[in-house]
Amino acid sequence: MCLAVPGRVLEIEERDATRMAKVDFGGVVKDVCLEYVPDMQVGDYAIVHVGFALQRLDEESAKQTLELFENLGVLEEEFGDAWGKAARDAGAERPAGTEVPGAGDTPVEPADKEARS
Repeated sequence: MCLAVPGRVLEIEERDATRMAKVDFGGVVKDVCLEYVPDMQVGDYAIVHVGFALQRLDEESAKQTLELFENLGVLEEEFGDAWGKAARDAGAERPAGTEVPGAGDTPVEPADKEARS
């Protein structure tokens, strides 16, 4: 599912003549194009769909929407850890080398760890 998700602009830069931003979606930071809303500033909230900021959003509405999405599990679905989710769904350990720092999953050590020590 692809949603339009609210996020907070952390920083803005010009990249290849395109106005881009680092945007925080409740702890997940992604690059977002600001060309459709050129007046966005650091600290503003935007509705983002497929990497494009579409509209400015007030902070209260953004926080309420993020909280609702999180409670529904939508943020995990949209931005989550696909390897970890697949492993959990299958009742298996996550594959070695697919750890995501801060994702909450316990990394699985490769079977040959002792051989490398």
